[in-house]
Amino acid sequence: MEASTASAAIRTVDVIRKKRDGGELSTSEIEHLVRGSTSGEIPDYQIAAWLMAAVLRGLTKAETAALTDAMLHSGEVLDLSEFSARKVDKHSTGGVGDKTSFVVAPIAAAAGLIVPMISGRGLGHTGGTLDKLQSIPGFNVDLTAAELQTVLRSCGCAIIGQTAQLVPADRKMYALRDVTGTIESPHLICASIMSKKLAEEIDGLVLDVKTGSGAFMKRPEDAALLAELMVETGERMGKRVVAVISDMDQPLGRTVGNAVEIEEAVATLKGAGPGDLLQLCLELAGQMLYLGERAASADEGKKLARGLIKSGKALAKFREMITAQGGDASVVDHPEKLPKARYRSEVKSDLRGYVQAIQCEQVGNACVLMGGGRERKEDAVDPAVGLILHKKTGDPVAAGDLLCTIFYNSEERGEPARKIVEQSYRIANAPPKQTRPLIHRIITGPPSASKSSTRAK
Repeated sequence: MEASTASAAIRTVDVIRKKRDGGELSTSEIEHLVRGSTSGEIPDYQIAAWLMAAVLRGLTKAETAALTDAMLHSGEVLDLSEFSARKVDKHSTGGVGDKTSFVVAPIAAAAGLIVPMISGRGLGHTGGTLDKLQSIPGFNVDLTAAELQTVLRSCGCAIIGQTAQLVPADRKMYALRDVTGTIESPHLICASIMSKKLAEEIDGLVLDVKTGSGAFMKRPEDAALLAELMVETGERMGKRVVAVISDMDQPLGRTVGNAVEIEEAVATLKGAGPGDLLQLCLELAGQMLYLGERAASADEGKKLARGLIKSGKALAKFREMITAQGGDASVVDHPEKLPKARYRSEVKSDLRGYVQAIQCEQVGNACVLMGGGRERKEDAVDPAVGLILHKKTGDPVAAGDLLCTIFYNSEERGEPARKIVEQSYRIANAPPKQTRPLIHRIITGPPSASKSSTRAK
């Protein structure tokens, strides 16, 4: 069946053949595909065939931008014109223990920016921002566009799920990619992420692109390619975009799960969080404040962000957001109100030496096995289960030292998860010869421009 619109002269099978043979699609051909997929006029098998051709042949930068724009306008775009302050967001490509959103959104709002953060749920070994927030009693992530605006008026930041009206083309195409082996294309990932973020009508976007054993992009060069694509696509569409390539070769912070990560994020907003989590949050928040014109540079933005944590203003914004979205803000001062698991188990070292490495993806898999994540979209998530890492890469250990504490509700799942975590730690006689930097690169423009910089932290 062919789409019966202004693009009726375009035959879908011809578009598939053109990409199969390595040709570059026109904007009208890409719009034809997106329009037909969203309406259902083009059958799934033809869209799936095109997706596979796009994975095998790749997309040009112009095609990627056109696909992003067509998906962006497949549904409603948020109207946030009532807010005079600049609108800035942050997006992470996903990892293990990544709870930066709960720190950087309140920081940016405390600085006077508007942060309309549309986030996702966990899938595979990575945790989901929405799942973590829903461990707070009463917290509502399913807001309409009108309810989102009400929350933004109240406190300047909100973290919600994608509404049914926003970027319907992405939901349709992602479902097909998920079952046809076409997830890993950086061009399709770019269009998926950027279409959703640009539908927020933001002025600036900070991307946290993960690389390492716990990331979808295992190799730094693949993360850099994706980051450069997203930055250039955003710039083509008139937005200010910065990409921070950060390390995910071990979990971020000390906690992995849902409620335990909320508790650690609150500790960070109180100035007592782990060093790596604080460092990354300050970098991301500093970039947000720079893009939002609250600071003359990212370094100045980091200083402002640190001051907003120290003054308690960022924590106050987090309280306000919880209340505005129906949650119990008393969990900030009374973490015992967060869900708690019935059982705990300890992973101890049999050896003396140093933590040489932690297999990050396996730690994420252990949390999923206990119910802290989902292997399938329909799986329920247990907010109480999780892990606390007591030793991380480079730390010295003695025989009998505690490496990790595991919290679980099912004895059938707890022991297998404990074994996975135990096997994830590699202990050696000497510390690692090289320590991976937390921040690999910061990309502030197309790779052809001289704006891309390399920084080791």
